[in-house]
Amino acid sequence: MSRALERLWYGGAPTPAWLRPLLGAGEAVYAAGVAARNALFDRGWLSSGRPAGAHIISVGNLHAGGMGKTPVVCFLARQLLGQGLRVAVLTRGHGRVATEDVSFDARALPTAERVGDEPRLLAQRCPGLTLYVGRDRRSLAFRAREEGAEVLLLDDGFQHRRLARGVDIVVADEAAGFGGGALLPRGPLREPPRALTRAHLVWWFAGEGTEPELPPGVSVPMVRARRGLSAVRTPQGATAPALVLAGQAVVLLSGIARPERVERALRGAGADVRGTAFHADHHRFTAPELAEAQALAAREGAWLVTTEKDAQRLPDGAAHVLVEEVELLEGQSALGAALARAGL
Repeated sequence: MSRALERLWYGGAPTPAWLRPLLGAGEAVYAAGVAARNALFDRGWLSSGRPAGAHIISVGNLHAGGMGKTPVVCFLARQLLGQGLRVAVLTRGHGRVATEDVSFDARALPTAERVGDEPRLLAQRCPGLTLYVGRDRRSLAFRAREEGAEVLLLDDGFQHRRLARGVDIVVADEAAGFGGGALLPRGPLREPPRALTRAHLVWWFAGEGTEPELPPGVSVPMVRARRGLSAVRTPQGATAPALVLAGQAVVLLSGIARPERVERALRGAGADVRGTAFHADHHRFTAPELAEAQALAAREGAWLVTTEKDAQRLPDGAAHVLVEEVELLEGQSALGAALARAGL
Protein backbone atom coordinates (compact mmCIF):
# COMPACT_ATOMS: atom_id res chain seq x y z
CA MET A 1 0.00 0.00 0.00
CA SER A 2 1.47 3.36 -0.99
CA ARG A 3 1.95 6.15 1.52
CA ALA A 4 0.31 8.58 -0.93
CA LEU A 5 -2.95 6.60 -0.92
CA GLU A 6 -2.87 6.28 2.87
CA ARG A 7 -2.66 10.06 3.21
CA LEU A 8 -5.65 10.46 0.89
CA TRP A 9 -7.72 7.82 2.68
CA TYR A 10 -7.04 8.91 6.24
CA GLY A 11 -7.12 12.67 5.85
CA GLY A 12 -3.43 13.43 5.66
CA ALA A 13 -3.73 15.09 2.25
CA PRO A 14 -6.57 16.45 0.07
CA THR A 15 -7.49 14.51 -3.06
CA PRO A 16 -6.57 16.55 -6.17
CA ALA A 17 -9.61 17.42 -8.29
CA TRP A 18 -8.17 15.73 -11.38
CA LEU A 19 -7.67 12.47 -9.47
CA ARG A 20 -11.19 12.15 -8.06
CA PRO A 21 -12.91 10.87 -11.23
CA LEU A 22 -10.11 8.36 -11.81
CA LEU A 23 -10.38 7.01 -8.27
CA GLY A 24 -14.16 6.92 -8.57
CA ALA A 25 -14.01 4.95 -11.81
CA GLY A 26 -11.49 2.55 -10.33
CA GLU A 27 -13.73 2.07 -7.30
CA ALA A 28 -16.74 1.27 -9.51
CA VAL A 29 -14.84 -1.41 -11.42
CA TYR A 30 -13.40 -2.87 -8.22
CA ALA A 31 -16.80 -2.87 -6.46
CA ALA A 32 -18.40 -4.72 -9.37
CA GLY A 33 -15.71 -7.39 -9.21
CA VAL A 34 -16.09 -7.82 -5.45
CA ALA A 35 -19.88 -8.07 -5.70
CA ALA A 36 -19.67 -10.66 -8.49
CA ARG A 37 -17.15 -12.80 -6.63
CA ASN A 38 -19.12 -12.74 -3.39
CA ALA A 39 -22.30 -13.64 -5.27
CA LEU A 40 -20.59 -16.70 -6.74
CA PHE A 41 -19.64 -17.90 -3.25
CA ASP A 42 -23.01 -17.01 -1.74
CA ARG A 43 -24.84 -19.04 -4.41
CA GLY A 44 -22.47 -21.98 -4.21
CA TRP A 45 -21.08 -21.55 -7.73
CA LEU A 46 -17.62 -21.15 -6.19
CA SER A 47 -16.93 -23.76 -3.53
CA SER A 48 -15.21 -23.63 -0.16
CA GLY A 49 -13.36 -26.62 1.29
CA ARG A 50 -11.63 -27.54 4.53
CA PRO A 51 -9.66 -30.44 5.99
CA ALA A 52 -11.63 -32.78 8.23
CA GLY A 53 -11.16 -32.42 11.97
CA ALA A 54 -9.52 -28.99 11.90
CA HIS A 55 -10.73 -26.04 13.97
CA ILE A 56 -10.37 -23.07 11.60
CA ILE A 57 -10.47 -19.43 12.68
CA SER A 58 -10.13 -16.62 10.16
CA VAL A 59 -8.69 -13.27 11.27
CA GLY A 60 -9.15 -10.58 8.64
CA ASN A 61 -10.48 -7.11 7.99
CA LEU A 62 -12.30 -4.90 5.54
CA HIS A 63 -9.38 -2.49 5.21
CA ALA A 64 -6.25 -2.72 3.08
CA GLY A 65 -3.89 -3.13 6.02
CA GLY A 66 -3.00 -1.32 9.20
CA MET A 67 -5.83 -2.54 11.46
CA GLY A 68 -3.84 -4.93 13.67
CA LYS A 69 -4.53 -8.43 12.35
CA THR A 70 -1.09 -9.73 13.33
CA PRO A 71 -1.42 -8.76 17.04
CA VAL A 72 -4.82 -10.49 17.13
CA VAL A 73 -3.43 -13.65 15.51
CA CYS A 74 -0.62 -13.59 18.08
CA PHE A 75 -3.07 -13.10 20.96
CA LEU A 76 -5.21 -16.03 19.84
CA ALA A 77 -2.22 -18.26 19.10
CA ARG A 78 -0.77 -17.72 22.57
CA GLN A 79 -4.12 -18.44 24.20
CA LEU A 80 -4.64 -21.65 22.21
CA LEU A 81 -1.04 -22.83 22.59
CA GLY A 82 -1.45 -22.29 26.33
CA GLN A 83 -4.29 -24.82 26.25
CA GLY A 84 -1.91 -27.44 24.87
CA LEU A 85 -3.31 -27.33 21.32
CA ARG A 86 -1.21 -27.70 18.18
CA VAL A 87 -1.69 -24.41 16.35
CA ALA A 88 -0.68 -23.37 12.84
CA VAL A 89 -1.02 -20.08 11.00
CA LEU A 90 -1.80 -20.00 7.27
CA THR A 91 -0.55 -16.80 5.65
CA ARG A 92 0.37 -15.24 2.32
CA GLY A 93 3.58 -13.69 3.63
CA HIS A 94 3.03 -10.25 2.12
CA GLY A 95 6.18 -8.43 1.05
CA ARG A 96 8.37 -11.49 0.68
CA VAL A 97 10.60 -12.09 -2.35
CA ALA A 98 10.40 -15.89 -2.49
CA THR A 99 7.43 -17.58 -4.15
CA GLU A 100 7.65 -21.18 -2.94
CA ASP A 101 5.55 -22.54 -0.07
CA VAL A 102 7.42 -22.53 3.25
CA SER A 103 6.67 -23.99 6.68
CA PHE A 104 8.73 -23.11 9.74
CA ASP A 105 8.72 -22.30 13.45
CA ALA A 106 10.83 -20.34 15.93
CA ARG A 107 13.53 -23.02 16.08
CA ALA A 108 14.81 -22.06 12.61
CA LEU A 109 13.76 -18.58 11.53
CA PRO A 110 14.03 -17.91 7.79
CA THR A 111 14.65 -14.38 6.55
CA ALA A 112 11.81 -11.93 5.99
CA GLU A 113 12.69 -11.98 2.29
CA ARG A 114 11.80 -15.67 2.23
CA VAL A 115 8.69 -15.76 4.44
CA GLY A 116 7.58 -12.16 5.04
CA ASP A 117 7.94 -9.88 8.05
CA GLU A 118 4.66 -10.76 9.79
CA PRO A 119 5.08 -14.58 9.72
CA ARG A 120 8.62 -14.20 11.03
CA LEU A 121 7.40 -11.93 13.83
CA LEU A 122 4.63 -14.38 14.76
CA ALA A 123 7.14 -17.22 15.04
CA GLN A 124 9.35 -15.10 17.31
CA ARG A 125 6.51 -14.04 19.57
CA CYS A 126 4.69 -17.37 19.77
CA PRO A 127 7.06 -20.27 20.54
CA GLY A 128 5.43 -23.55 19.54
CA LEU A 129 3.54 -22.00 16.64
CA THR A 130 4.04 -23.37 13.12
CA LEU A 131 3.73 -21.03 10.14
CA TYR A 132 2.66 -22.12 6.66
CA VAL A 133 3.39 -19.47 4.04
CA GLY A 134 2.09 -19.57 0.47
CA ARG A 135 -0.45 -18.26 -2.02
CA ASP A 136 -2.88 -21.22 -1.86
CA ARG A 137 -3.92 -21.25 1.77
CA ARG A 138 -6.56 -23.92 1.21
CA SER A 139 -3.89 -26.41 0.13
CA LEU A 140 -1.71 -25.24 3.03
CA ALA A 141 -4.61 -26.02 5.39
CA PHE A 142 -4.75 -29.63 4.21
CA ARG A 143 -0.98 -29.94 4.55
CA ALA A 144 -0.97 -28.44 8.06
CA ARG A 145 -3.73 -30.80 9.16
CA GLU A 146 -1.87 -33.80 7.73
CA GLU A 147 1.18 -32.72 9.74
CA GLY A 148 -0.78 -32.68 12.99
CA ALA A 149 -2.16 -29.16 13.43
CA GLU A 150 -5.41 -29.07 15.41
CA VAL A 151 -6.20 -25.36 15.11
CA LEU A 152 -5.64 -23.38 11.92
CA LEU A 153 -5.51 -19.58 12.15
CA LEU A 154 -6.16 -18.13 8.70
CA ASP A 155 -4.32 -14.81 8.57
CA ASP A 156 -5.95 -12.08 6.46
CA GLY A 157 -8.70 -14.53 5.63
CA PHE A 158 -11.98 -12.62 5.46
CA GLN A 159 -11.85 -12.37 1.67
CA HIS A 160 -10.20 -15.80 1.21
CA ARG A 161 -13.49 -17.67 0.94
CA ARG A 162 -12.05 -20.76 -0.79
CA LEU A 163 -11.16 -22.09 2.66
CA ALA A 164 -14.19 -22.77 4.85
CA ARG A 165 -13.89 -21.74 8.48
CA GLY A 166 -15.76 -22.10 11.73
CA VAL A 167 -15.36 -18.48 12.78
CA ASP A 168 -14.71 -15.19 10.98
CA ILE A 169 -13.11 -12.50 13.15
CA VAL A 170 -12.85 -9.05 11.56
CA VAL A 171 -10.38 -6.57 13.05
CA ALA A 172 -11.21 -2.86 12.98
CA ASP A 173 -9.71 0.28 14.44
CA GLU A 174 -12.03 2.82 16.01
CA ALA A 175 -9.73 5.68 15.02
CA ALA A 176 -9.82 4.63 11.34
CA GLY A 177 -13.52 3.83 11.21
CA PHE A 178 -14.80 2.45 7.92
CA GLY A 179 -13.31 5.00 5.54
CA GLY A 180 -16.66 6.60 4.77
CA GLY A 181 -17.62 3.36 3.03
CA ALA A 182 -15.26 4.05 0.11
CA LEU A 183 -13.71 1.04 -1.61
CA LEU A 184 -10.30 0.69 -3.23
CA PRO A 185 -8.76 2.72 -4.74
CA ARG A 186 -10.91 5.71 -3.68
CA GLY A 187 -10.91 4.52 -0.07
CA PRO A 188 -9.26 1.89 2.12
CA LEU A 189 -12.00 -0.77 2.07
CA ARG A 190 -11.73 -4.12 0.28
CA GLU A 191 -15.47 -4.72 0.69
CA PRO A 192 -18.49 -2.56 1.59
CA PRO A 193 -19.16 -2.23 5.35
CA ARG A 194 -22.30 -4.40 5.02
CA ALA A 195 -19.96 -7.36 4.38
CA LEU A 196 -19.53 -7.45 8.16
CA THR A 197 -22.78 -9.44 8.24
CA ARG A 198 -20.60 -12.46 7.30
CA ALA A 199 -18.48 -12.00 10.44
CA HIS A 200 -19.06 -13.77 13.74
CA LEU A 201 -17.02 -11.31 15.82
CA VAL A 202 -15.65 -7.79 15.34
CA TRP A 203 -12.42 -7.09 17.21
CA TRP A 204 -12.19 -3.35 17.83
CA PHE A 205 -8.92 -1.69 18.74
CA ALA A 206 -9.73 1.27 20.96
CA GLY A 207 -9.36 4.69 19.40
CA GLU A 208 -8.61 8.02 21.03
CA GLY A 209 -11.83 9.01 22.75
CA THR A 210 -13.99 7.18 20.20
CA GLU A 211 -16.65 4.54 20.65
CA PRO A 212 -17.13 1.48 18.44
CA GLU A 213 -19.89 1.96 15.91
CA LEU A 214 -20.98 -0.73 13.50
CA PRO A 215 -22.40 0.23 10.09
CA PRO A 216 -26.20 0.57 9.85
CA GLY A 217 -27.96 -2.77 9.59
CA VAL A 218 -25.01 -4.75 10.98
CA SER A 219 -25.28 -6.51 14.33
CA VAL A 220 -22.23 -8.57 15.30
CA PRO A 221 -20.77 -9.44 18.74
CA MET A 222 -17.76 -7.29 19.60
CA VAL A 223 -14.50 -7.42 21.49
CA ARG A 224 -12.79 -4.18 22.45
CA ALA A 225 -9.04 -4.20 22.99
CA ARG A 226 -6.06 -1.90 23.19
CA ARG A 227 -2.57 -2.03 21.73
CA GLY A 228 0.00 -0.42 23.97
CA LEU A 229 3.76 -0.02 24.18
CA SER A 230 5.00 -2.41 26.85
CA ALA A 231 8.77 -2.49 26.42
CA VAL A 232 11.77 -1.36 24.40
CA ARG A 233 14.46 -3.75 23.17
CA THR A 234 17.86 -2.08 22.92
CA PRO A 235 20.32 -2.62 20.05
CA GLN A 236 22.37 -4.73 22.48
CA GLY A 237 19.41 -7.05 23.07
CA ALA A 238 18.40 -5.91 26.56
CA THR A 239 14.73 -5.24 27.32
CA ALA A 240 13.52 -2.24 29.31
CA PRO A 241 9.97 -1.19 30.28
CA ALA A 242 8.26 1.38 28.06
CA LEU A 243 8.62 3.89 30.90
CA VAL A 244 12.17 4.58 29.64
CA LEU A 245 10.61 6.43 26.69
CA ALA A 246 9.39 9.28 28.91
CA GLY A 247 11.47 12.34 28.03
CA GLN A 248 13.64 10.37 25.60
CA ALA A 249 14.39 11.91 22.20
CA VAL A 250 13.59 9.48 19.39
CA VAL A 251 13.50 9.24 15.60
CA LEU A 252 10.95 6.74 14.26
CA LEU A 253 11.87 4.59 11.24
CA SER A 254 8.97 2.53 9.91
CA GLY A 255 7.56 0.77 6.87
CA ILE A 256 4.13 -0.32 8.06
CA ALA A 257 0.58 0.75 7.25
CA ARG A 258 -0.58 3.81 9.21
CA PRO A 259 2.71 4.45 11.06
CA GLU A 260 1.23 7.64 12.52
CA ARG A 261 -0.47 5.39 15.08
CA VAL A 262 2.97 4.38 16.41
CA GLU A 263 4.09 8.00 16.44
CA ARG A 264 1.03 8.88 18.56
CA ALA A 265 1.82 5.99 20.90
CA LEU A 266 5.37 7.28 21.34
CA ARG A 267 4.13 10.76 22.17
CA GLY A 268 1.59 9.24 24.55
CA ALA A 269 4.45 7.46 26.33
CA GLY A 270 6.18 10.82 26.80
CA ALA A 271 8.83 10.43 24.09
CA ASP A 272 10.19 13.51 22.33
CA VAL A 273 9.74 12.60 18.65
CA ARG A 274 12.41 14.55 16.78
CA GLY A 275 11.79 13.07 13.35
CA THR A 276 10.20 10.31 11.32
CA ALA A 277 11.17 8.29 8.25
CA PHE A 278 8.04 6.58 6.93
CA HIS A 279 7.88 4.15 4.03
CA ALA A 280 5.22 1.91 2.46
CA ASP A 281 4.05 -1.26 4.22
CA HIS A 282 6.57 -4.15 4.01
CA HIS A 283 9.22 -1.77 2.61
CA ARG A 284 12.65 -3.39 2.22
CA PHE A 285 15.02 -0.86 3.75
CA THR A 286 18.19 -0.10 1.83
CA ALA A 287 21.55 0.49 3.51
CA PRO A 288 21.49 4.22 2.55
CA GLU A 289 17.98 4.62 4.00
CA LEU A 290 19.05 3.07 7.29
CA ALA A 291 22.25 5.13 7.37
CA GLU A 292 20.26 8.32 6.75
CA ALA A 293 17.86 7.55 9.61
CA GLN A 294 20.73 6.68 11.94
CA ALA A 295 22.51 9.91 11.02
CA LEU A 296 19.37 11.94 11.77
CA ALA A 297 19.05 10.26 15.16
CA ALA A 298 22.72 10.97 15.91
CA ARG A 299 22.33 14.66 14.99
CA GLU A 300 19.31 14.93 17.27
CA GLY A 301 20.95 13.05 20.13
CA ALA A 302 18.06 10.60 19.85
CA TRP A 303 17.39 6.90 19.77
CA LEU A 304 16.48 5.45 16.41
CA VAL A 305 13.34 3.41 17.13
CA THR A 306 11.31 1.03 15.00
CA THR A 307 8.50 -1.51 15.35
CA GLU A 308 8.89 -5.25 15.86
CA LYS A 309 7.50 -5.83 12.37
CA ASP A 310 10.03 -3.43 10.83
CA ALA A 311 12.84 -5.06 12.81
CA GLN A 312 12.31 -8.24 10.79
CA ARG A 313 13.54 -6.31 7.73
CA LEU A 314 16.47 -4.56 9.42
CA PRO A 315 19.89 -5.84 10.52
CA ASP A 316 20.08 -6.97 14.14
CA GLY A 317 20.93 -4.09 16.45
CA ALA A 318 20.08 -1.39 13.91
CA ALA A 319 17.61 0.40 16.21
CA HIS A 320 15.71 0.29 19.46
CA VAL A 321 12.67 -1.95 18.92
CA LEU A 322 9.25 -1.00 20.30
CA VAL A 323 7.35 -3.93 21.81
CA GLU A 324 3.55 -3.78 21.90
CA GLU A 325 1.09 -5.98 23.78
CA VAL A 326 -2.66 -6.46 23.36
CA GLU A 327 -4.98 -5.92 26.32
CA LEU A 328 -8.58 -7.08 26.20
CA LEU A 329 -10.89 -4.34 27.54
CA GLU A 330 -14.36 -5.75 26.90
CA GLY A 331 -15.96 -8.79 25.35
CA GLN A 332 -14.24 -11.81 26.89
CA SER A 333 -17.54 -13.69 26.80
CA ALA A 334 -18.06 -12.79 23.12
CA LEU A 335 -14.57 -14.09 22.33
CA GLY A 336 -15.29 -17.28 24.26
CA ALA A 337 -18.50 -17.79 22.31
CA ALA A 338 -16.64 -17.30 19.02
CA LEU A 339 -14.02 -19.89 19.98
CA ALA A 340 -16.78 -22.27 21.04
CA ARG A 341 -18.34 -21.83 17.62
CA ALA A 342 -15.04 -23.06 16.18
CA GLY A 343 -15.28 -26.11 18.44
CA LEU A 344 -12.74 -24.89 21.00
